[in-house]
Parts: sequence; C-alpha cells; structure tokens
Amino acid sequence: MTDKNIVEVAVEAGSFTTLAAALGAAGLVETLQGAGPFTVFAPTDDAFAALPEGLVAALLLPENVDALKAILTYHVVAGQVHAADVTTGDVPTVQGSTFAVDTADGVVINGTAKVTATDIAASNGVIHVIDSVLVPAGIDPAALLA
Repeated sequence: MTDKNIVEVAVEAGSFTTLAAALGAAGLVETLQGAGPFTVFAPTDDAFAALPEGLVAALLLPENVDALKAILTYHVVAGQVHAADVTTGDVPTVQGSTFAVDTADGVVINGTAKVTATDIAASNGVIHVIDSVLVPAGIDPAALLA
C-alpha cells in the first residue's frame, strides 16, 4: 500500500501529464485526492495524443470545462475495483452513464480502449491504465473543434 493518492501516483508515473493537466483544468484534482475510494481508468499521454488534432487544447479551454469534466469523470468508477473483480458488463461511472467492459480477450472498454496495466495502488483507490480516451455519449468531439 502506498500513502500517495491517485493524483500523486499518476503524476509520479510520468506518463499521465496530459491527464494531470486536464484534471487541473476541470477542477477535479482535489476530488481525486479525496477519501474515495475510486477506480480510475487512466489514459496515457499517448492516448490523449491519438485524439484528433487540437481536441485536447479545445477541451482545456474554460468554455469547454463541462465537456472536459464529463469526459474525465467517465473514466472514474466509485469504489475500489481490482483487475480480478472486473467482469463483462456495463459499469456505472461517476459521470452518470455506463461504459461497456468486455473480458473475452483481456479487458476492453467500449470496444476500443484496452487495459494495458492494472492494479496500480493508491491510498484512495486503484488505477488501471488504458490506451485510449473514453468519450461518453452526448459529448461530440467534432463540435468542440468547430
């Protein structure tokens, strides 16, 4: 067990700088430093870099903070869910909607995001690393670029 919270563990890892910046812009750092427990499916910097050009910059603009918060909280599940506990099905997120988990061939979320590392411990939860950014229904990335 570590005494570092989810945000501190992610920052220390060095591969979540975009996620950390996004959490700051959305005002969610304090939340994810709170008691939790939380399970975060954390996209890497490479996952954010794979988004359409200009989308990350657009999401970081103050006028898009609601969309940014929705996307980020869509990556968070209440409670502590370890890899051994993950099963196929719909999982409710802190954002309010669900994402689909398929465990037939590793763990894949919404048919696209692969879990590449699991069970990274934090004092207030656990982090699972994913290779793409999840976007909840109702958020249109193209509209943010218009």
